This record gives sequence, C-alpha cells and structure tokens, in this order.
Amino acid sequence: MSSPMNAETRPAWKSAHPAYSTETVAQVHHWTDRLFSFRCSRSPGLRFTAGQFVMLGLMAEGKPLVRAYSVASPPWDEGLEFLSIKVPDGPLTSRLQHVRPGDEILVGRKAVGTLVMDALLPGRTLWLYGTGTGLAPFLSLIREPEVYDRFERVVLLHGVREVKELAYAEMIEALPRDEALGELVAGKLLYYPTVTREPFRNQGRVTDLIRSGRLFADLGLPAFSPAEDRVMLCGSPEMLAESKALLEGMGFEEGANSRPGHYVIEKAFVEK
Repeated sequence: MSSPMNAETRPAWKSAHPAYSTETVAQVHHWTDRLFSFRCSRSPGLRFTAGQFVMLGLMAEGKPLVRAYSVASPPWDEGLEFLSIKVPDGPLTSRLQHVRPGDEILVGRKAVGTLVMDALLPGRTLWLYGTGTGLAPFLSLIREPEVYDRFERVVLLHGVREVKELAYAEMIEALPRDEALGELVAGKLLYYPTVTREPFRNQGRVTDLIRSGRLFADLGLPAFSPAEDRVMLCGSPEMLAESKALLEGMGFEEGANSRPGHYVIEKAFVEK
C-alpha cells in the first residue's frame, strides 16, 4: 500500500475518505470567546444552493468527526466560509476552534438542506431569521442575486445575547454599497439585529418583538401575512419550536423541497 501524499503534494480536494474532500484553511476570525468563522478552499466539484449545508469536520483517531454546517459564503464564491460556536467539551468544536491557516479540514462532497427558495411559495417579502450561528445560511442567501429577483424585499433578523456576537454586521450593513451587489441590494435588503442581554438600538427576542408588533413598527412594514410573507428560520431548537408555533398560529404552512410552503426551518443545527 502506497504511503499517503502530504499536504504539499496532494491536491486540496483529494481525500482518503470518499465522502469528503480535504480542504485547506485560508483565514480564521475569532469574533468572541464563543464564536469564530473561517474560510477554506473549495473543491471544484462542490455545487450548492444558497442556504444549504455540508458535513464538515476533522480526522480524529483515524476517522472523520463531522457535523452539519451551513455554508456562509455565496455559491459564486471560489472559497467556502463557515461560522461556528466554540463548545469547550464539544467533540468537534473543541478541536475545530483551534484551526489555523494552512490546516486541513474535511468538507462533504454533497450539499443539502431546506433553507432554499424552491421550498417556498412565491411571495413579496422574504424574512430570514437566525439566532447565534443560525445567521450562517442567510449570509449566503443575502449575497445571492436570484433572491432579489424573486422577492421585492429581504429582511434579515439576527438575534444574539451580546452586541459583540453580531458577527458580520459591518459586512451586512455595507452590502448596499458593494461594487458587485450594491445595485441589487440597495433599497431591498433590511437588516434588523437585536440583542437580549445588553443595551442596543433593538432589544429583545425576535418572537417577542413579533408578538408585540414592535418589529414591524421599527421596520415600517405590515405584520406577517401568509399571502405575502415567506420566512426562513435557523437557530436553537427552542427558537425554532416557538417560531413554528407562532407562524402556524397565523396561518403559515411549513414548506419542503417537494412541497413549497410559507416558511421553512433548518433542523440540522450545530450545537457540538
């Protein structure tokens, strides 16, 4: 049996495991002591739709140790970007949080997921609601031109506990001035970050802000309507369950790739 190639001689997308490509970390950014993101190379064969996730991880004790991670970069990006929490005793994130440029990671060869536009019925306003790292798939979606072709308005809601956890806020706010996307985004993308444990211009859980009507008053938009609004949700299981009950109480029906509806949920949320 021939010896494996080292990092210098093996193409980045080759892997000892058939289900994964081996990619090289290019950049790492630590937002807080609980939150980090990183960019890596992308196999030429990996195709994905904005909002989908892949299995991602590291080799541990000779076996792949992987979890589902939403792709934060848009489909047209030559690289891949991911947003992750840090769990001190998490099987994967306790290791993944220490990656540095030049390190190798495993990326699944197939992207899947329910946070795709084809799982939604036509509508006027697309609401993207993420808590914590649930922001990741929406970072891809808000940079996908097709989203703005399908919807008149896109509203990105991001709920966190502390202001410093509002990852990518500067990038999001600068999108209307982006050289490539600005013309598409300007006037159509609304960003509503909200914080629960610190003073901030928007405060409170999004579900509470919906119930009280504060969210709609702040944005100058009408309350949710199944006739015009479409919703994508990604975050903690508790938030998803509460939001699902709230939306269905308003007459919204959950969609799927095989049967489009008024809202969709990403159930493959990374906690470890």
